Amino acid sequence: MKLKNKEYLDKLLHTEEEHLRKLNKIISDAMTEEKLITQNLFSAQSEKTSFGNRVADRVARFGGSWSFIFLFFTALLLWIIINTVALVWKPFDPYPFILLNLILSCIAAIQAPVIMMSQNRQEEKDRKRSENDYLINLKAEIEIRNLHEKIDLLMLEQFKNLLDIQKVQIELLEKIDAKIGKAPKE
Repeated sequence: MKLKNKEYLDKLLHTEEEHLRKLNKIISDAMTEEKLITQNLFSAQSEKTSFGNRVADRVARFGGSWSFIFLFFTALLLWIIINTVALVWKPFDPYPFILLNLILSCIAAIQAPVIMMSQNRQEEKDRKRSENDYLINLKAEIEIRNLHEKIDLLMLEQFKNLLDIQKVQIELLEKIDAKIGKAPKE
């Protein structure tokens, strides 16, 4: 009887050790995958921008603001007032304001590609952000799968342990029943 209990305990301890090894492997795999994912996330955010890209971003930011609209409207209004009222006898850009139209066309011709460069950079940033979101979602999925594996493993081990315990209990009950059957009846 003592030998069987010792064998049972040894077997149970061996099963628990195996269980811990499996859990450690799952955890180490998850840690490795997490390192790879976080390395990708950190490397995407550590890029440096060139001087031209920074200028394009600032021009696009300023060109798309209310400050630019008010400043531009004020400059146009001043140009028109100076050329119509202040310089009545000798304006440097008389009424159809051809010089003003030329300047506005040049500003639009320069500003459009700069804004497009900034939009392309913003599109690249958005693409990298969506890749990071994908990696984060992938990491969450991996973690959820690992949790499921751990829970399944725990449940399987507990089920095995319960079956082993139940087997020992049945053996003990059979021995008790056999002793009761052999006992003299009163």
